[in-house]
Amino acid sequence: MFRALGLVAALLASITTRAELGLHLQQQLGTPAPTDFESVVATDGTGAPPGSGSVGDGKVLYEKFCASCHGLDGQLQGNAIAGGVGSLTTNRPYKTVGSYWPFATTVFDYINRAMPYGDEKSLSPDQVYAVTAYVLYLSNVVTEDMVLHADNLADVEMPNKNGFETLPGFKPASPR
Repeated sequence: MFRALGLVAALLASITTRAELGLHLQQQLGTPAPTDFESVVATDGTGAPPGSGSVGDGKVLYEKFCASCHGLDGQLQGNAIAGGVGSLTTNRPYKTVGSYWPFATTVFDYINRAMPYGDEKSLSPDQVYAVTAYVLYLSNVVTEDMVLHADNLADVEMPNKNGFETLPGFKPASPR
């Protein structure tokens, strides 16, 4: 028993403390949270920036910035953004842009704030309109000749437009 205590004491004496190593005792959990990532576009299109983008231009940008995570057809398993329309009432709902999202403005806003992953907010408004148009095209929401812009973004009819209910008394926040 005394040998075990002596061994523990020797081990404890040989352990170098964090302070001796010059390490700070305060946790360092990465970089500060980014700012200016709040929503900018309301469901009625208010707040949409000037610009435009076509499905064709969006395809080029999508292949460069998005396909590695979402697949060329937008249906990469585990990270799909296309397909699944009509599946929400089944036992295996497939939540994608076309099947789940009720507003094209929300798609634009999300791409604008959060994509491409790892390089968020790096796309210009024209590029965001183009990528949004292409993602909507992959989801069979718009046609191949679509040019998306601030004046028609809120007019895009999403398949799940009426799939959500508004809570009584809910008042959405206005964009900044």
